[in-house]
Amino acid sequence: MHLDVVDLRKFYYRTKLGRIVQRALRVQIAKLFGETKGQTVVGFGFAAPLLRPYIGMSRRVICLMPGQQGVMPWPEDEANMSVLVEEAAWPLATGFVDKMVVLHGLETSDTEADLLDEIWRVLGPGGKVVFIVPYRSGLWARSDKTPFGYGKPYSASQLDQLLRLHRFVPERHQSALYFAPSEKTFWLRLAKFWEGFGLRNILPLVAGVIVVEASKQVHARPQGGLGAAVRKPLEALDGIANPSKEPISGKSRLESSGSRKI
Repeated sequence: MHLDVVDLRKFYYRTKLGRIVQRALRVQIAKLFGETKGQTVVGFGFAAPLLRPYIGMSRRVICLMPGQQGVMPWPEDEANMSVLVEEAAWPLATGFVDKMVVLHGLETSDTEADLLDEIWRVLGPGGKVVFIVPYRSGLWARSDKTPFGYGKPYSASQLDQLLRLHRFVPERHQSALYFAPSEKTFWLRLAKFWEGFGLRNILPLVAGVIVVEASKQVHARPQGGLGAAVRKPLEALDGIANPSKEPISGKSRLESSGSRKI
């Protein structure tokens, strides 16, 4: 079940909690993406809040929004970079994408397997994709006051297994949103401290989302025959490959053997 683009936009751009979430997730993406100069960066779902920093530093940035969710013009006051797409049929060439982030896309998907296959298709050799999904044991998945309370939450092992099944290689795992999913002023003031300190060593299970970076796995095609040709093959079997048209008589054999010195 996809959320409506109007509700997602309101949460991330019109609420204090949404803006704090936006900043926290951008930090996680920056750690994983690194340099994107000359690369194509794509987002799927509602990834627009996380893509803004890459507009000026990347070759191109595209924000794909599924039809079930709806689309909005993005970014504001600039040339539009958002596209309304079918969930598992994107107008992108195979191997077109260098880096990708999926936010509010996988856990709400109606065709999970087809979506993962489409992501695999558009990623180029060495391409990376970052999935941000609600953590099954976290507080955010238990509340429907934020977008992370909808769809299917995952544990890290569940997401790893799913990605491997669809030819991805999970490489790095992170977590985020250690503060409470509340709009109350008291909790909002503590959000920055809790996210920085993270309670990572005290209560790691309170994280709201898990962030997994995966790469596209491509198997090498087997090559038939010898890997290299023999430059000077042995000539011992030439007679078998090219037999003489004239038979050797018994007399010739005796003359040949009689000429040997004993």
